[in-house]
Amino acid sequence: MKKINILLAVLGIVLLSSCEGFLDVKPSNSASSETSITSVADAKVAISGLMRKMASSDYYGRNFIMYGDAKGGDFAIASQGRGLDALYVFNHSATSNSYSGFWSQLYNNILQANNLIARIAEIEAAGKGSTALSEYKGQALAARALMYFDLVRLYGKPYNMDKTSLGVPLVLEPLDASAQPTRATVEAVYTQIVKDLADAEPIVSKAVGTVAIKGYINYYAVKAIQAKVNLEMGKYPEALAAAEAVITSGKYSLYANDKWVGSWSTQFGSESIFELAVYPSEADLLTSSLGYYLLRTAKISGAMGWFMASDYYLARLNQDATDVRWGIMDYDETSKTRFGSCLKYAGVDLKGDKGTTSAVNIKVIRLSEMYLIAAEAAFSQPTPDKVKASTYLNAIRKRAPALAPSTSTTVTLDMIIDEKSKEFFAEGLRYFDMIRLNRTITFNDDFIKPAVIITHRTISIDRTFYKAILPIPKSELDANPAIKPQQNSGY
Repeated sequence: MKKINILLAVLGIVLLSSCEGFLDVKPSNSASSETSITSVADAKVAISGLMRKMASSDYYGRNFIMYGDAKGGDFAIASQGRGLDALYVFNHSATSNSYSGFWSQLYNNILQANNLIARIAEIEAAGKGSTALSEYKGQALAARALMYFDLVRLYGKPYNMDKTSLGVPLVLEPLDASAQPTRATVEAVYTQIVKDLADAEPIVSKAVGTVAIKGYINYYAVKAIQAKVNLEMGKYPEALAAAEAVITSGKYSLYANDKWVGSWSTQFGSESIFELAVYPSEADLLTSSLGYYLLRTAKISGAMGWFMASDYYLARLNQDATDVRWGIMDYDETSKTRFGSCLKYAGVDLKGDKGTTSAVNIKVIRLSEMYLIAAEAAFSQPTPDKVKASTYLNAIRKRAPALAPSTSTTVTLDMIIDEKSKEFFAEGLRYFDMIRLNRTITFNDDFIKPAVIITHRTISIDRTFYKAILPIPKSELDANPAIKPQQNSGY
């Protein structure tokens, strides 16, 4: 019997856990069988395992973040063939450069979340629940929502483009091996995302800064994800309310200008709402990490200068030569005066706070994003509040002290989006913003011309380009006949 990719992980785990004599240890961190989650301690191990998987190279550990900037026009490449350059040139098909790891890794993670949610629900139904168990169920619900949010943006059209088009399969419970789930609509996926976040909100902790919550999803992370999702859906009042719930909570604070650069060498700082922990002995990708991918060639052993800033990004940052964000930039291989390399994931000083260049935490959601979401939502809601939009924008714009603050009469959407680009370079947001806003993306192809001729896209693309979303991988099409007719158009 054929088994689809999104079942492979859970089947393997179940088979292992059924071998009673094998080491006589039940894999409690797999969250896959009824017997694996029997206590709060088991649930904690399971959620820890899920967080670690979210830091894998096929997700936030590298490729998902690279995807957002390589395709969004803020990255350029100096050469082809170094790795992941297919993202930049859009060389995708179902059989090659499909980046199937997104599909397999995220569904593997979702299956773990589903098993944890289902098992805790069973314990609660038996009258043996607890606040602590509900907390872990809430974290799993929120993680599932975030993963579906990322999946549907990779494989489905933007919500405001065609929400009736195909998104991704909605798998919400452990599946039988014979199951062949098909793609739900974009709207249905977003409906589930919103529901999961609403269900998680009242049961996750509001604790901030404690050892128990660092590296995990708390109440404010749920609100932050709600802000991101509502912005994507064009629900601006809801996005504003969710972002403001985080901003006005007083639980987080923006860095002063003289502290911003140093924050990239430390973990769990005052702006970090959701941060995935990476340690030398856990989730460390070494020379395959984001840090190494963004350092210039030979900066340190193993660094190859895969990606650097585009001229367009540097022109944006160069609006103010005193912008503090120049502090995480380094010169690239093209010259010692072009600062196109990024040190965000190398600990800035190449040590971080763990003494290693590669084991640097991934800051998935930062407070500054909430300010810029609030600015855009206030500006874009049915009755624009340009005073509020300007105020929230200026809180981040002050990182470029030579730029005049915006006012209610000068603030524009372009200013907000440009500020977001400057603040979140190499954090994977740019492409999704450009596609969501239906903007044309122009690539800095002069970096590699005339030596390399790009044939898989034109110099500028928009969201109507069929490769603006990824193909369903051939391995999934072959394993699941029901999804074969649902391949994305053009592939």
